[in-house]
Amino acid sequence: MRKYHSAAFKVQVVLDVLKEERTIAQIASENEVHPVQVSKWKAQAVEGLPFLFNSDYSGRGAEKAAYEKQLYELYAEIGKLTTQLAWLKKKSGIEHE
Repeated sequence: MRKYHSAAFKVQVVLDVLKEERTIAQIASENEVHPVQVSKWKAQAVEGLPFLFNSDYSGRGAEKAAYEKQLYELYAEIGKLTTQLAWLKKKSGIEHE
């Protein structure tokens, strides 16, 4: 069975590796993760670090928040319209499908 780890867990493991107080094998063993997986997470983190200091990166957080807000509003509208449709069908005598 495949284990899925949260981003927060991966960050904590990578931070432990970057401290260089213990070996990757020790950290992997403590967190019950294969050492190769820990090495991949470390490489991924190190590769992505330069983008954190890029001025374009900070704007992506605002874009994502705006997208999530719009998505929430659209789902709310769908729920409202679905309720109205069900009410109209009931009042008009149209059968529910």
